[in-house]
Amino acid sequence: MHTISEMREALKSKKISATELVQNSLAQIDKHDSKLGAVITLNKDEALKKAKNWDSSRPGRLSGVPILLKDMFCTQGLKTTAGSKMLADYVPPFTSSVVEKLTTEGAIIIGKLNQDEFAMGSSNENSAFGVCRNPWNTDYVPGGSSGGSAAAVAARYAPLSLGTDTGGSVRQPAHFCGVVGVKPTYGRMSRYGVVAFASSLDQAGPMALTVDDAALATEIMSGYDSQDSTTSLKPVPKWSEETSKDVKSMKVGIAKEYMDYELDPEVKALWLEAQKELEASGAELVDISLALSEYAVSVYYIVCASEASSNLSRFDGVRFGHRTNKKDLESLEQFYCQNRSEAFGAEVQRRIALGTFTLSSGFYDAYYIKAAQVRRLMKEEFNKVFKQCDVILSPVASSPAFKIGERFKDSIKMFTNDHFTTPVNISGLPAMTVPLKLNTEGLPMGLQIVAQDFNESQMFQVGRNLESKYEFYKEVPHGL
Repeated sequence: MHTISEMREALKSKKISATELVQNSLAQIDKHDSKLGAVITLNKDEALKKAKNWDSSRPGRLSGVPILLKDMFCTQGLKTTAGSKMLADYVPPFTSSVVEKLTTEGAIIIGKLNQDEFAMGSSNENSAFGVCRNPWNTDYVPGGSSGGSAAAVAARYAPLSLGTDTGGSVRQPAHFCGVVGVKPTYGRMSRYGVVAFASSLDQAGPMALTVDDAALATEIMSGYDSQDSTTSLKPVPKWSEETSKDVKSMKVGIAKEYMDYELDPEVKALWLEAQKELEASGAELVDISLALSEYAVSVYYIVCASEASSNLSRFDGVRFGHRTNKKDLESLEQFYCQNRSEAFGAEVQRRIALGTFTLSSGFYDAYYIKAAQVRRLMKEEFNKVFKQCDVILSPVASSPAFKIGERFKDSIKMFTNDHFTTPVNISGLPAMTVPLKLNTEGLPMGLQIVAQDFNESQMFQVGRNLESKYEFYKEVPHGL
């Protein structure tokens, strides 16, 4: 019993209680997390209390279901660290809007999950709380920045976890750990109460074992929020009721430029195989061009670093956050510098420095403005492409998971891993990862489905179609 739908049915029929579900999750964490390092903070007592008071007659689409949250989501009374020493002891006085939507539907929070510090990273090796490991092989990374979120679902800690996706941070770890990961259209979900990294790119997103579960969670979390002016007023469709629609006559775009990228042979073979599977289901493959995607990684790192430089300036050790014990500081500037040098990790410092440089006088026009111009052109290119097709099918990353330490000191190699995911965030589009099979080394591989703005419906339908052919959700990491 691992999926939301299975748990809901068992609760409804009283084959199991909410208390037993929470206890099972906690037992799984206790058994395996010393090896995986996916959990930062447990909410054991409160979770068991809520489960005990759970009312089976209470309406709620997640009533009694245990969930886990990336530690970017503020939770009232429960520590929120963003994976950083800067916020190691921060307990928010409020809860993020998307988390409140889930708990209003009866979900029970059992803990907060490991991540790259302030969501800056692609491997979960940048956390102040230690490296998180891939459940399929603990010598490998789970991906990042939402590595703990992907690892937790893959390890069957809970049927649902939340991540954040700024440049692929839900989709890439979902690919590495063999779970479904969704990045909705920018503006579908509120960012209120989510620790900010790059505000024009950040979006919350669910991770689950099945497309149906992910669609349900996306449906619950979406919608306008008066606390976030970037949220859309568009109505939220019943995606969870539409996933089983067939894909006949649907047009699936295949970017010719992506064929020329250096891809792991097994990833490329899976991509070609899935194209044939969709054709067999009645979909039409369409050749498209995404020529500007070549510049996506460069544009992304300029934009996200610039926004991070601005967003992280609030962490100064005065009102909240790490405060140095050093006494012989002669100025406020020295005080700020000492706090930040002690509490921010190397990757965060690197991106703040890069962003401050690109926003500085004399370089703002050459870097940030130019990146913003290319960003607009990329969005226009996607708009043209979606006049030719309904969705785009592509790899998620150039390879399956890589070994811990393998790319940690090679920033360029780490950054280029985001080639297929960053164009989506730059353009504000919805996209998802669907896991399909294991490679010859026993590591998961998935594919990415990208749709037009606010067209998550067709994205879920294509994802469900592929999932039904491969049924990867039945695979379980060895030892679990």
